[in-house]
Amino acid sequence: MSDFHGVFPYLVSPVDADGKVRDGVLGRLCDDLIKSGVHGLTPLGSTGEFAYLNNTQRASVVQTTIEVAKGRVPVVAGVVSTSTADAVAQAKSYQKLGADGILAILEAYFPLQDAQIESYFRAIADAVDIPVVIYTNPQFQRSDLTLDVIARLAAHPRIGYIKDASTNTGRLLSIMNRCGDSIKVFSASAHIPAAVMLIGGVGWMAGPACIIPRQSVELYNLCKRKRWDEALTLQRKLWRINETFARYNLAACIKAGLAIQGYEVGDPIPPQAALTADERKAVEAVLREVG
Repeated sequence: MSDFHGVFPYLVSPVDADGKVRDGVLGRLCDDLIKSGVHGLTPLGSTGEFAYLNNTQRASVVQTTIEVAKGRVPVVAGVVSTSTADAVAQAKSYQKLGADGILAILEAYFPLQDAQIESYFRAIADAVDIPVVIYTNPQFQRSDLTLDVIARLAAHPRIGYIKDASTNTGRLLSIMNRCGDSIKVFSASAHIPAAVMLIGGVGWMAGPACIIPRQSVELYNLCKRKRWDEALTLQRKLWRINETFARYNLAACIKAGLAIQGYEVGDPIPPQAALTADERKAVEAVLREVG
């Protein structure tokens, strides 16, 4: 199994008014992120607005990312559906395009029991020959992954990672204690990445890493070298971004931040709204502050 670790920015999905993916803009962003030292790229994470795209747009985002990455860093593509069959089809098609891994995300309309949740993730992992990162974000999903389900999924030969966006860092430690080496934990920006690294995390997958890639990589390197005093000083500074972004729509914040940095990524996909002028100023101010 590939070894995924470090900073994986959740890429935005730049889409024009006609619904076409701006692959030139996305390609430039991917290239710049790789040159900034990130360890991987994740198209179609939450910041990629997966919930607002159709399958053609999703495939275009994944394909562009893979073509630009050219194997320099692993590409872990988000797969999401309310339907197991559709999720399996996406996973197979992204592997065919050349994805190095799958980020498996469950959307639910009707509530699901543990057995159905487990079968969804298992079906995705059974359908591909590449590593699968299971994802949980109870704030937005109707169905969460319990510790028991995570432990059972961790025994699957291709499920080697979990990205947890719960904000409950104690839960991450419970996962590590329960599953040991059978699953590695990626933090979300909703956690404090340095704290997650301290307890045994392997990195973070997060939207804000799109706009602060160098600082994110620096933070990861300090944690890896166990230079915790310096890491926490930098973490405190970078946390201001999370505090600002938590007040607004995350995709709108990341897209505004990238626009400020010169990437014409466009607005979030309707019915989401772009940031107001005042909100954009707040994003601009915090970006200046963290350099």
